[in-house]
Amino acid sequence: MRPTAPDPADTDAWNAYLAEGNAKQARKRVAADVLVRDASGRVLLVNPTYKPGWDLPGGMAEANEPPEDAVRRELVEELGIRVTLLGLLVVDWVAPHGPWDDQLAFVFDGGTIEGGQADRLRPRDGELSEAAFVATAEAAGRLHDRLRRRFRHALTALEAGRPLYLRDGAPGI
Repeated sequence: MRPTAPDPADTDAWNAYLAEGNAKQARKRVAADVLVRDASGRVLLVNPTYKPGWDLPGGMAEANEPPEDAVRRELVEELGIRVTLLGLLVVDWVAPHGPWDDQLAFVFDGGTIEGGQADRLRPRDGELSEAAFVATAEAAGRLHDRLRRRFRHALTALEAGRPLYLRDGAPGI
């Protein structure tokens, strides 16, 4: 493996080159969700007020925010909980749809939260109307097709102990 070359001596020209690439290259939207379970093995779903259907907890990353930080921030803002992320379950490249360009959607393993914390879980802001722990079969029935596929693959990844790459909800490479 070759070592990384040092920055060129003309740093102004190099920075201009990098700035041009940054301005012209695609920027991806990033979604970050988390699979959280209770002691009974049920999964946490949330019911957003700004769109139809149920969802996994999480949301969109802000500019230059790592996906794992985004999901932690969203959990605190929307549900008032902190979880230790145990790893990555899924990365899903989502094709352009509706008015949206493509995006990268991450699902992290949020582990199991204790019964008392699960019982006290309530939406903390106007973005959610409900939060509920439901059996996995019921969860799959509440989720829209795109998210249902991602959710099922996240469960597979959890069981297999390794993350999965998806391309628009289907296994990729």
